[in-house]
Amino acid sequence: MDFNSAFESGFSYDEFLDKYGSEQEKSAWQGVYSRVTVSESQQQLLASFVRELRVLCMAGAWCGDCVSQCPIFRKIEEACPNIKLRFVDRDANPELAAELKICGGSRVPQVVFMSEDGKPIGRNGDRTLAKYRQMMGEVAGAVLPSPAENLLDAVTQDWLNEFERVQYILRLSPSLRQKHGD
Repeated sequence: MDFNSAFESGFSYDEFLDKYGSEQEKSAWQGVYSRVTVSESQQQLLASFVRELRVLCMAGAWCGDCVSQCPIFRKIEEACPNIKLRFVDRDANPELAAELKICGGSRVPQVVFMSEDGKPIGRNGDRTLAKYRQMMGEVAGAVLPSPAENLLDAVTQDWLNEFERVQYILRLSPSLRQKHGD
């Protein structure tokens, strides 16, 4: 699968919503976007990223999990000039959707992290650990630890952890260190 081609043909956050989102869906995404916070320490971490990180997000404007997470990706992108984020619609990209299935299903959002030259680094998606902990509590009555007071903050931190992990992979890559002389 050529994830870089999908990235190159993808849409910015606003372009994606303009193309695929109804007014009601755009409003839902904006509602979450307005509540996402990136703390000062999180902003400092993102500002320390030195490698370009390409992030391809397969999503659906209609998807509740996308509504609750994709605005987080946009806030992260805004806080770090080295993050390049592109969205593609799951239903308009069946080959990509088939490649990114989870447990046999076409789940969204799905994120593919890539280096500056479009080489895949990792994948992540449909929900974060904090969200699954909350769901397990509802379904099984399990009491699981939550890393934050509210779910949106916890999910934001989960995604920041993943962006940080991938940045460190890029930063410590021998070939990229040689290329950039660091």
